[in-house]
Amino acid sequence: MIILAIETSCDDTGISILKAPKNKKGCFEVLSNIVSSQIEIHKKYGGVYPAMAKREHQRNLTRVLENALKQAGMLNKKTKGKEEISQLKIKELKKILSREPELFKKLIIFLKKYEKPNIKNSDNGKIDLIAITNGPGLEPCLWAGINFAKALSYFWDIPIVPVNHIESHILVNLLNLNKTTDNSVVLKFPAICLVVSGGHTQIILMKKNNDYKILGETRDDAAGECFDKAAKILGLGYPGGPIISRLATENSSPQNTNSIKLPRPMIGTKDYDFSFSGLKTAILYHHKKQSIKTQKSKKYIIKMCAEIQQAIIDVLIKKTINAAKNYKAKTIILGGGVSANEELRKQFQKNLKKGNYGFLSRDKKPYQINLLFPPINPINLSTDNGLMTAVAGYFHCNKKICRKKIQADANQQIN
Repeated sequence: MIILAIETSCDDTGISILKAPKNKKGCFEVLSNIVSSQIEIHKKYGGVYPAMAKREHQRNLTRVLENALKQAGMLNKKTKGKEEISQLKIKELKKILSREPELFKKLIIFLKKYEKPNIKNSDNGKIDLIAITNGPGLEPCLWAGINFAKALSYFWDIPIVPVNHIESHILVNLLNLNKTTDNSVVLKFPAICLVVSGGHTQIILMKKNNDYKILGETRDDAAGECFDKAAKILGLGYPGGPIISRLATENSSPQNTNSIKLPRPMIGTKDYDFSFSGLKTAILYHHKKQSIKTQKSKKYIIKMCAEIQQAIIDVLIKKTINAAKNYKAKTIILGGGVSANEELRKQFQKNLKKGNYGFLSRDKKPYQINLLFPPINPINLSTDNGLMTAVAGYFHCNKKICRKKIQADANQQIN
């Protein structure tokens, strides 16, 4: 099975082509994975503007599709004499893309130039399924991708399946499923999933494939959003997470001797919810108390970055491992943009390796818990990309629906 996947939930335009196994014993083969980032566009505003992001998706989608098909060896020019697109089909495509007139014009040029995708000289070289993210996310951005997927589904006569963005962040960890290498994925249920990004911070119980329960989530700011706002307070630019992480590595003081101390919101509560707005406020007040000279000093900024990062990490790890312990989890899965943070990964590994939290089975026997997180080299699969949408599409390939019924759901919950 070959899956074409489209991801436009926020400001990254991602399209991937994945060759999936016919049965659960096979392995995935990545044919292409192209992502067009809008960071430089939104950087001067300190965050993502939905209308602007949608406009960029309209500009990027056809180009990204062309590059993805080319990388996969599926981009074939039409030969002379091939039938032109009928006016009936053009009319229907225009109707589907009525909200995206610029995208409609670019897609028509593309469809007139290229044949339906296919790997030449291959018995199974055609696209069997289109997977599209339909939520959660920024609604204008979601619609750009959904309508593009609908247009391709109609013109190429390929079935379509909508997938949940949060679930995609979880399931991308299964990309190396069944590979017989040192990096092979070992997924044992139940699993506790921590999905942490600029828009979401959730702890989710995964009882088995396609069976989820949200245990806790942020009550205000997400962790990634806190990183961004903290960076803005310190005058470091956008996005904040990578900048703060990089500067934190320059801190020479051990964790327990840093002169700056910030709160760890809700770290001691018995639930699995988060709240990072208080941390953001504490950062703001601490910064305002300093002299202008101190505020601009590299030493102060580095120490602040180290403490901000550690405060967020402490809360994320404590809550996640508590949930894993209480639900007798066999696996912890990390996903979302913040899961690319190297210090977060290292400290998760360190805590689980030490066995500090005493994982005990129902018969009181200790056991080792597995930790899965998306690869970040050579491709960062923690951030939004089409490949994670493709993997989720594979696990929901039996849930194909009529393209006309697919709707954007900005607040969609995983279930």
